Amino acid sequence: MRTAQSTDREAPARAADTRETAPPAPATPLPRRLLATLLLVPLLAALALWAFAWPATRVAPRDLPLGVAGPSAAVTQVEGQLREHKGAFEIHRYADEAAARAAIEDRDVYGAVVVTSGGPELLTASAASPVVAQLLQQAVPAGTKTVDVVAAPASDPRGAALTASVLPLAMAGMAAGAVVTVLGLAGWPAIAALLGSAALAGAVVAGIADSWLGVLTGDWWAEAGTLALATLAVSAAVAGVSALLGRAGIGLVSAVVMLLGNPFSGASSAPQMLPSPVGTIGQWLPPGASATLLRSVSFFDGAASLGPALTLAWWAAIGLGAVLLGTALKGRTASKERELAAA
Repeated sequence: MRTAQSTDREAPARAADTRETAPPAPATPLPRRLLATLLLVPLLAALALWAFAWPATRVAPRDLPLGVAGPSAAVTQVEGQLREHKGAFEIHRYADEAAARAAIEDRDVYGAVVVTSGGPELLTASAASPVVAQLLQQAVPAGTKTVDVVAAPASDPRGAALTASVLPLAMAGMAAGAVVTVLGLAGWPAIAALLGSAALAGAVVAGIADSWLGVLTGDWWAEAGTLALATLAVSAAVAGVSALLGRAGIGLVSAVVMLLGNPFSGASSAPQMLPSPVGTIGQWLPPGASATLLRSVSFFDGAASLGPALTLAWWAAIGLGAVLLGTALKGRTASKERELAAA
């Protein structure tokens, strides 16, 4: 009887010894790893070049919202001239100059051609896009009076600083999500870390861009909130996908943000200046939504901010939800393993 009991007690120990002394899985042969490297590096280089260079070489207006206002007969003539640029403009008619100005301030159109008794007048909004404002001036007859209804800040007339902010925000989000993953934070501690880091990033960037450089001119708290949400959208996605797929999620989300989100954002021009459907795709990714929302909040008193705000919010919400889901799944797996070990 004692021999049988002793055998039963020794069986788990022998099984553990077998697991501990089991030979490691064979490594991938060196030639295969070398071949994978030789193929992967040029493939990534080609993908990055395509993502950044192709949209940049195809910048042109595509159904760009543009208003016209004035007497009916004169407006019809202006419309005909604008439609000669096939597919370039999406024409919106307005009763008078005041209505056209309101549409620009509400971000319904990028500009407007107003026919007055003194001749045509071009209304632009360089704050919405300096590139588009310049393009509109080239599209109307030379000598046309131009009025910048919503001007870009004097400290950043070309919008270069706002455009340059897209990449650092994305990088901050990727870094925060990666740190949370590498440190092994899970569940609510991970949520707290993501929210806290995003809030701090938003405050720091708003302090630099608004208080110091003066390239953002809107409500400081609204700008800080926008920047925080932009950071959280990326960091939550990185941490959430990593919670479900492991550390490979860091590379996966970072690739989407860097190779698609950044070049497809339209931050340097406008979504309607990019090839279809690149501009639309870019607005569904955090960098594009961030740039659009930041312009609206900083220069247009929040006009047309609902769409990009919702885009960033659902990225953040789904990412945070994935963090909790991944934690729950890992906890359930660990619980089952303990039950099997106890049995």
